[in-house]
Amino acid sequence: MSLFARFGILAFGLAAGAAMAAFVPPPPSTPAGSTIDTIQGVKVADPYRWLENPADPGVKSWSDAQNVRTRAYLDALPSEARIKAKLTKLITATSPAYSELTARGTAVFAMYNDPARQQPMLVALNAKADPSSRRIVLDPNAMDSKGLTAIDWFVPSPDGTRAAVSLSKNGSEDGTLHIFDVASGKEIGAPIPRVQYPTAGGSLAWSQDGKSFWYTRYPGPDAPAADQHFNMQVYLHRLGGDWNTDALVLEQKDGLERVSEVFLDNRYDRPAVLASVQRGDGGEWAHYVLLDGKPPLQVADYADRIVYATIGPDDGLYGISRANAPNGKIVKLAAPYGSAKLAQGKVIVPESQIAILSGGAEEHVQDLSLSQTRLFVRDIVGGPNDVRMFGLDGTPEGSLPLPQVSANSEIEPLATGEVLFDVSTYLRPRYFESWNSATGKTTETGLRVTSPVSFADAEVKRVFATSKDGTRIPLNIIEKKGTKQNGSNPMLLYGYGGYGISMTPAFLGAMRRLWLDAGGVYVVANIRGGAEYGERWHQEGMLTKKQNVFDDFAAAGAYLVAQHYTSHDRLALMGGSNGGLLMGATITQHPDLARAVVSAVGIYDMVRVELDPNGSFNTTEFGTVKDANQFRALYAYSPYHHVSKGTAYPAVLMLTGATDGRVNPMHSRKFAAALQSATSSGRVILLRTSANSGHGIGSSLSERIAEQTDELAFLFDQLAVTHQTAMK
Repeated sequence: MSLFARFGILAFGLAAGAAMAAFVPPPPSTPAGSTIDTIQGVKVADPYRWLENPADPGVKSWSDAQNVRTRAYLDALPSEARIKAKLTKLITATSPAYSELTARGTAVFAMYNDPARQQPMLVALNAKADPSSRRIVLDPNAMDSKGLTAIDWFVPSPDGTRAAVSLSKNGSEDGTLHIFDVASGKEIGAPIPRVQYPTAGGSLAWSQDGKSFWYTRYPGPDAPAADQHFNMQVYLHRLGGDWNTDALVLEQKDGLERVSEVFLDNRYDRPAVLASVQRGDGGEWAHYVLLDGKPPLQVADYADRIVYATIGPDDGLYGISRANAPNGKIVKLAAPYGSAKLAQGKVIVPESQIAILSGGAEEHVQDLSLSQTRLFVRDIVGGPNDVRMFGLDGTPEGSLPLPQVSANSEIEPLATGEVLFDVSTYLRPRYFESWNSATGKTTETGLRVTSPVSFADAEVKRVFATSKDGTRIPLNIIEKKGTKQNGSNPMLLYGYGGYGISMTPAFLGAMRRLWLDAGGVYVVANIRGGAEYGERWHQEGMLTKKQNVFDDFAAAGAYLVAQHYTSHDRLALMGGSNGGLLMGATITQHPDLARAVVSAVGIYDMVRVELDPNGSFNTTEFGTVKDANQFRALYAYSPYHHVSKGTAYPAVLMLTGATDGRVNPMHSRKFAAALQSATSSGRVILLRTSANSGHGIGSSLSERIAEQTDELAFLFDQLAVTHQTAMK
């Protein structure tokens, strides 16, 4: 008996015709104001400026009315309850997953995500990372029965006896630091506030003896409100001391800026700690070596183009350099560093035709991993990636065995001499393998996810669309085997395209399983703005070249229709955050491309985005209205400013979170109001605001299931997919 038969599946049939929703009440009255700004000599209208203020009772009433209307539509859909029940059953029946493996002392720490619980917890395993040895270090579910408290990040001490943990609530990512004794689970000392905010995040690195740690902290409540999410600084705390008197060790006079994002690293328990500083979110990095009792030593500045660095177990300073090497090269500076710069270090891995993957600390990715004898370098090949191995002097030593169209994000050397690494594919849940450095053999470990969701009946195709300027854009098409290219398949096209973040293969999970069961096809587009082909791919989709991102995505949709994978009436689009901007630009530039769009926590007003705390960090990625050329580019594609009266827009479901510190929810309010006022298609424009979530990070299990349920129910309705439960 198949796994599907045992657990039952939803069988969906297709029916032609319009959406099948019940009557939807009209949107609430939204008066348009007459606000006009003059920017760079251009008059810029902003009719819904009044929707920016969440403290205004009128804005709250308007948002509440939008939620009532959205729920009236969604709750009337016959698929809503069935989808929620099926998603809940499949997700909670999935086995727990391990991530962020960190070997310290005789233990391996990890985040442990049990789908039956609201939040992941911090656990410790034995030195071999045997899952049967698991013991709980910190369980947020025991602290908060509603599941609204989340772990932002954790850092164990070198001997594994203590764990530093940032905790936040309601998806806010507003973190407070706690130190826990691993053996007893008891908290040590007083919590330290303001160590973590979106987007700059927060970080910590222990001293080699475990008696102190360096950590990030933001200005206190006495600082002006406009500065409280900026001016991150680094402090040194000694256990048992009062955090109010902690020494300030890295600050503005050392080169930090208002939008600096600092990431601290001492993974290999060396005497020195590395502080990597990103200027906003645009991928410019400077690096400092921190030693207790000494002033910070800058070993790389922004102009050196060292995009990632770490201090290895041999005290060597390793870095990924893009100086005259857009695909990246590895440089090494031997200790002691003195006044030398990392850019002057020896090139131990030259640039090649394949780009070195450097998602950077923004993603909390360990771009370079080292054991006592080897260096592991992750390459990116259009979306999937490979891992090359070298000696610490750069001598090539082969590759880790990864399947085709797969990805790796974690490589963790163990005290046993083995190396754990994860493998992700579209069709199989994430799993870890163990590579034995002595024998060269690889063994699958018990750190794997099992799921009632199987994609044994599906296949992955890699095809290429051609963008407006002739650039070939990879598309990953996931469909059931034997699916016919007859132009009638419901298709969901997903994209992101920003910050050098690559859309690498990842298990599709329950939601996409239900989509395929509906006869649907799922597609991931590796558009520019990511780093699927290295930094050049990113730079061709940022600042004044951002329009390339939207052209790539439109070309992907047009290709899928032209090749008869789907039709315009069967095509739906999805994206979130920067991908929400992608959705907004696609809606306004190509309103006839798709039948429906799901856009989550999106950025839509590019003229005023930099006025938000988070937006200031994004100017290095998007640009600023203070620069004439960048303003012209921003205004030319800003979705909110290109909504046109009388245009037949697709059906749109916009989702946002009230506590989102990364993207101001006002973007969704203003864009929804503009679309509702302008559209002539008669298709719904819906706004869904969650009171207990932010940007999606730290959301509870119930909130995540509720969002996926609403998204699927909306898509099934808009693409005219009928549904019936067939439990077998």
